[in-house]
Parts: sequence; C-alpha cells; structure tokens
Amino acid sequence: MWARVWRFLYNKYFRFWLKWVLRLLTGRCELQRVLGGAEAGARRTLSVGNGGAGASGSGLRSGTVLRDAVHVEEAEVENCVRDVMKEKKIEQKDTRFKTNLQISLLQITGYKKLYLNVENLRRIPYDSENEEHEEQLIELWNLLMPHENLKARISKQWCDIGFQGDDPKTDFRGMGLLGLVNLVYFSRHYTNEARQILSRSNHPKLGYSYAIVGINLTEMAYSLLKNGTLKAHLYNLVSGLPQMEHFHQFYCYLVYEFDKFWFEEEPESIMHFNQYREKFHEKIKGLLLDYNVVLTLQD
Repeated sequence: MWARVWRFLYNKYFRFWLKWVLRLLTGRCELQRVLGGAEAGARRTLSVGNGGAGASGSGLRSGTVLRDAVHVEEAEVENCVRDVMKEKKIEQKDTRFKTNLQISLLQITGYKKLYLNVENLRRIPYDSENEEHEEQLIELWNLLMPHENLKARISKQWCDIGFQGDDPKTDFRGMGLLGLVNLVYFSRHYTNEARQILSRSNHPKLGYSYAIVGINLTEMAYSLLKNGTLKAHLYNLVSGLPQMEHFHQFYCYLVYEFDKFWFEEEPESIMHFNQYREKFHEKIKGLLLDYNVVLTLQD
C-alpha cells in the first residue's frame, strides 16, 4: 500500500521538481540525460520509447511533438528530431544528441514496420496454384534431401522432412507463407545445420516432425515480435531499421537452439511436445529480458 502511495506522490508531485532541479544542476533536460547516459542499443531506445527514464511519463511523453515522435514514419524522423530539439530548447549543433535520437527513432519505427511486414507475409495463405509458392516448397525439399528425388508433388515423401501428410500446403494454414519462407531461409543459409537437425529429428526415441516443429517455431518468433519481447534483441543487433532478414535470423537461432534443448531434456515421447515447447518458450523470454541480449547464429 505504502509503495503505491509513494509512486503516486512521486509521479504527481516530486518528479516534476526533481527533473527541474536536475536540469538546473546539469544544464540538460531529461531526454538529453537519457540519450547521453544510456548505452547505445536497447537501453537507450527502450528508455526513449518508454518515455525517458521511466514508464510513468517523461522524456518523449511530455509534449505533443515528443509524444508523436515515437509514431513517425522513417521519412519523417529527421524533421521530427529537429522539432523535438526545438521544443526541448536543445541547440541544433548538439550533433551527439541529434544522432542518438535519430537512431532510436529509426529503431522504434523500424520495429513497427518489421512487424507489419511479417504480419502481411503471415496472412498470405499457401497457394498450390502460385508458381512462386510451389518453387519455394520444392527448393525446401532439394535443400534438405539433395540425394533423393521427389517422385510427385503429392507424396508421402513429404513426411520424410516432417510434414504431416502427403501435401504440405495443409500444414501452413496457421502461419501462412511465413512458415515456408522461414523453413527455406534456414535451409538455404544454414544448409549443413538444417540437414543435421533433420537427421537428428529422425531419432528412433527422441525424434520429432522437423517441418511441423519449424512452423511452430515460426509462430513463437512471430508472437515474440508482436508483443514487443524482441525489441531489446533487435535494438542491440541493428543500429537503424530492423529488416525482415533480422527476423529470419532470429528464427534460425530458435530452430538451432530448440533442437539442442529437446535432446538435452530427453522427453519421454513426442506426446509431451507442448510441455517442452512452453518450457523452451519461457527460456527464450527470459533471455530476452536482458537489456544486452543478442540471439543469433553465426555463418
């Protein structure tokens, strides 16, 4: 109870005066202190996105221009930075502040744009009449099974790489084309690792359906992006606009780490998949709480 009372009094009364005293002593506003003191990457950009040093309302939340700053488009960032500096009475020649704020705003707007791009790809259903979709599916087979010809488009052979039936298109319903694009990306950029993991997935006791699990991990990556949990990772990874490539790279990390996790845990059977999938999910979310986190595979 007392903690809630203190937070109310602090946010309502004391915070304003504390900020005023600090500006008087340092000659810098709170936003300047945040951008000048926090480390580059997640710490700095999350502080800016959350409204300065605290989520209760400061920094970029204290004026119309500042509130709008975290919602601008990429092309508007430079002008927005200029307007913020004018409103906060920060000299335009303060190039360090200008550069740091610009980077943070690009990361924030880039994250939102990346989510929209991922969401749009997820909403595209797999279409067996679409030549490009079919080419990607066949590429997946050729990458994973280079020494075995696919005898027919509709074939039980698809089960050999972990699909449920003789036509993989039915397995993409939940994640749409995103699920296929992720599988192909991992197989194309980490071909040896993909083939090794596929081989391990055929283990007589600890085996699992490679493609189905891969699509499941697409859903995990997508949900972490959607709810903002991936922000720290991407802000540390990219000094600017996060791209689809960075999302795919995170997916690759999940596939590689899940395979290791699965064999380390040694589940009794595939029937316990959901239980271990959730345990793995919690592990990844825990790692992403670290402000310094970067979760990638190296070529």
